[in-house]
Amino acid sequence: MNNERRNNFRRRELLRRVRRQRLKTVTILPSLITLINGISGFAAICFASRGAAEFTFHRLDFSSSFAVAGYLIFIAMIADMLDGRVARMSHTTSSFGGQLDSLCDMISFGVAPAFLVLKVLEYEFIQHLSETGVFTGVVVRFIWLSGGLYMVCAAIRLARFNVENIEDETAHMSFIGLPTPGAAGVLASLVVFYQDIVLDINPNSRLFAVVEPTILYILPFATIFAGILMISRIRYPHIVNQYLKGRKPITHLTWLLVIIATIWLCKLQSALVISFGGFALVGFGRWLYFRVIRPRFIPVERTEPPMVSVTTTGEQ
Repeated sequence: MNNERRNNFRRRELLRRVRRQRLKTVTILPSLITLINGISGFAAICFASRGAAEFTFHRLDFSSSFAVAGYLIFIAMIADMLDGRVARMSHTTSSFGGQLDSLCDMISFGVAPAFLVLKVLEYEFIQHLSETGVFTGVVVRFIWLSGGLYMVCAAIRLARFNVENIEDETAHMSFIGLPTPGAAGVLASLVVFYQDIVLDINPNSRLFAVVEPTILYILPFATIFAGILMISRIRYPHIVNQYLKGRKPITHLTWLLVIIATIWLCKLQSALVISFGGFALVGFGRWLYFRVIRPRFIPVERTEPPMVSVTTTGEQ
């Protein structure tokens, strides 16, 4: 009887603890914006699966469904930037919001870019190789490897961020490793640039003969490189907190005007490639210079040990 009472008591205590851990309330607006992020990523996967068919939506003519998928990833980035800001402005940050944000980021910036690159290369690259019959199986496996590696690195990057994250906004001055939105922006911008700019060039011109295969050959290696940068320990700056928030030197305003002028002069697709590609490469270039190149050319000063005088005494 005593054992049964103890077991019943333990069961009741366990049920009480489970009830206490149940989530009763959530913040509506930040969570809704976060879900828009996940929905945009899911829609990007759906459009990427349609292939290169043209898409028209309320007088907006897109060159292909691949381009629509790329733009949807950028919409997910906007939602990802807004949800955290709204939560902090309304003082409603919570662990639930952080976990929900990571899950949606995995869809929009982990699975969607990898699937988009896979489908673009299958449609464009594999079709060309099937006509020649050269290394088709090897190339297919390499493309799948690049997409799978990127997705795995995105999952590791988000899990590591959840463990190492500090909720204090003032501590978010930099990121360890390329953020998942930045890595997804590199791939999405290349796909959008290829679909909207490269394919509009005259197919019989020399420019098309050079640029079109170059983008296709770069895309799988860029996917692997972006995945490695995500799980690396290279430090990337938080653009808003480090350069735009608060009082900054006037040089920051000058660089901002230069970036805006570049976007104005170039087309949107070209500006996206320059922005996201430059952000990823600048962080890697700084790490390469300060950790690899600079130490080789800086002479190491050798300090000789001080001379010690030794006196010997004979036997007395």
